[in-house]
Amino acid sequence: MLDRLAESADGTRLAKVRAGGYVTVSGGIRFPDGAAVLDFDVAWIHGSEAAKYNTDPDIQVHACDEHTYILRQNMAVSYEAPFMFLLFGASRALLLDTGATANPEFFPLRRTVDSIMDGWLAGHSHPDDYGLLVLHTHSHTDHTAADGQFASRPGTLAIGAIRDVAWPYFGFADEPDSVAEVDLGGRVLDCLATPGHHQAAVTYYDRYSGILFTGDTVYPGRLYVFDWPGFVRSIGRLVDWCAERPVTYLVGCHIEMTTTPGVDYPVGWSYQPDEPPLQLTADHLGQIQDMLKSHDLKPDRYVLPQLIITPVG
Repeated sequence: MLDRLAESADGTRLAKVRAGGYVTVSGGIRFPDGAAVLDFDVAWIHGSEAAKYNTDPDIQVHACDEHTYILRQNMAVSYEAPFMFLLFGASRALLLDTGATANPEFFPLRRTVDSIMDGWLAGHSHPDDYGLLVLHTHSHTDHTAADGQFASRPGTLAIGAIRDVAWPYFGFADEPDSVAEVDLGGRVLDCLATPGHHQAAVTYYDRYSGILFTGDTVYPGRLYVFDWPGFVRSIGRLVDWCAERPVTYLVGCHIEMTTTPGVDYPVGWSYQPDEPPLQLTADHLGQIQDMLKSHDLKPDRYVLPQLIITPVG
């Protein structure tokens, strides 16, 4: 499944993910590192005062560029309102996370993904066997509920989200500090194990867009930390990663803060009309690390303008 590479110049161990086929693109669409021109000028659906009168779509779709899509689940269907991501390469697409609801009647994720893919494939050259890879940021049910919608989808490789399945796929079971590469056909994502919020957490760096997809490890909201030492190490690792690479944005899977610094919405709230942007920056990682260090890395509840860190257990 994995093809080991030699150590990089900075000593980082690399692994190349081969499951589903490693593709080298000799022609067609190119995805140069950092070439994406991203559009985050979007008003996200944010629920309604009464769910019965909600008129938002089941799933909001926003194209950050022609090859990068962000989806958000309707807050009236699940207050979690998670974000999911659909990234296109030359030989296959990646769906990152599958949302909080299994029933396609209320959450038609596969139908939505198929529609986006049909439109993209109609406008771009592609191989006849263009596929879909389904991966996850971690295995909490608000990120995996609709996995079953893709179980019988042709040309689809879906990797389970639990640690015993996901980490061996990436090579993390044997080398948790390694970096795995997922190649979508000229578009490569670097994958890092980042436990803390969840033991199976994975962070993805998309070289083409420069986005660091941080799942529930970092986002504008309440960061629930179940493994404090793991969280501290993961934050340090991500700070180091951003210091060595051009990271445009950190993009997590929720928005739970208000635009008032340090004030979040109550748990279970299904109407959030005053949300800050989804995207954060590498500076926010530095702020987290500085806050942790100033308190001797001890578990505590930390309140920052853009997020709140809460130890659990």
